[in-house]
Amino acid sequence: MNNSHPALPEFEYLIPASLNEASQFLASHATEARPFMGGTDCLVRMRDGLLPMKTMVDVKPLEGMKDIKFDAAKGLTIGAAVPMNTVARHPDVRKHYPLLAQAAETVASYQLRSRATICGNICNASPAGDTIGACLTMGGVLTVHGVGGFRQEPLSKFFLGPGKTVLIPGDIVTAITLPLLPNKSAGKYRKLGRNTLSDLSIVGVTVFGYVDTTAASGFRFRLALASVAPVPFVPVKAEEILAGKAITAETIQEAGQAAMDAVTPIDDVRGSARYRKYMVRNLLIETVTEVWKQLAR
Repeated sequence: MNNSHPALPEFEYLIPASLNEASQFLASHATEARPFMGGTDCLVRMRDGLLPMKTMVDVKPLEGMKDIKFDAAKGLTIGAAVPMNTVARHPDVRKHYPLLAQAAETVASYQLRSRATICGNICNASPAGDTIGACLTMGGVLTVHGVGGFRQEPLSKFFLGPGKTVLIPGDIVTAITLPLLPNKSAGKYRKLGRNTLSDLSIVGVTVFGYVDTTAASGFRFRLALASVAPVPFVPVKAEEILAGKAITAETIQEAGQAAMDAVTPIDDVRGSARYRKYMVRNLLIETVTEVWKQLAR
């Protein structure tokens, strides 16, 4: 008889003294160890036998991992071990990056968000990640520490496939930085799930817009779609339509259709590919319209 409630397997718990020590250990134990921050994904996968790890390397106590800093000249930096609830409630996030606060508050339950982290959500590389779209559309850049030291990884080039990223053994994401945003900007994340709380998205639509006098329309819209492609998906054609034509209901509908035509969703237990494609169009039209109205006030 199968055990419907398997126990978490035994594993070693390592607290390194430095990032250098952590990266060296992870690189030399590539198939047996991984960084540990919130643990909301890896511990569940270990319990279910999907992630055979021998050692969890706790990087939370290391310098800067729990910091949130806003710099009026550089933007927002969020340490990789900062829980989502802390991010969503932080006054600088709510004032300057409300789209991120809103997206974070859609993730699972309050209890889980007390452990889960923004960087963990990103590194999990799920096409359904709720906070990825906000970070992607606002130009997020990850700070990564590897065996060769620190480097920067733009989020736009980070994802390679479901659960796959550019990270290599020894790499530890230490923070994400969001640049300063245009003065006149607005954003919205709309998530379609089977229920209003605690569910993975069937379709997720992130829209970040801002005034840009260099665009023919006078606006730029950065778009990101969840659960409709192997990676978080940017419908470039739809963005070009919204920048290149006067913003009207017809233009927004054209952009929605372009996004629908560009995505390659799958059928699964949460929704069919056909349903997802149509909901991409409908939700993008609704969300762009809402953001545009905020910008046009």
